[in-house]
Amino acid sequence: MVVSMRPMSEKDAIRAVQVTSRFPSVHGAPVHIGNPEAIGIKDINQPDFGDTVTIKESEVPVFWACGVTPQAVAMHVKPEIMITHSPGHMFITDLKNEEFAIS
Repeated sequence: MVVSMRPMSEKDAIRAVQVTSRFPSVHGAPVHIGNPEAIGIKDINQPDFGDTVTIKESEVPVFWACGVTPQAVAMHVKPEIMITHSPGHMFITDLKNEEFAIS
């Protein structure tokens, strides 16, 4: 699994879980908070995809499942054709958040 990471304060990490867990069909809640090595990331400063992000002393890394995961699979499997997105270039829609949220 490829993950995206955003550093934030512990307080903001808790709030991020509260907000994003309502939207499981569009990334949802974080898959991990804290020690990157616990999920197999040996060096947080050497990402396989995207740019390095600075983590301040007062912050914890928060990880979400990333849409780049299928691209990593495709790089291994090498299908004839695949349509996807690239890091930093997200899908934009006019659908409302409420249409994706669970109660």
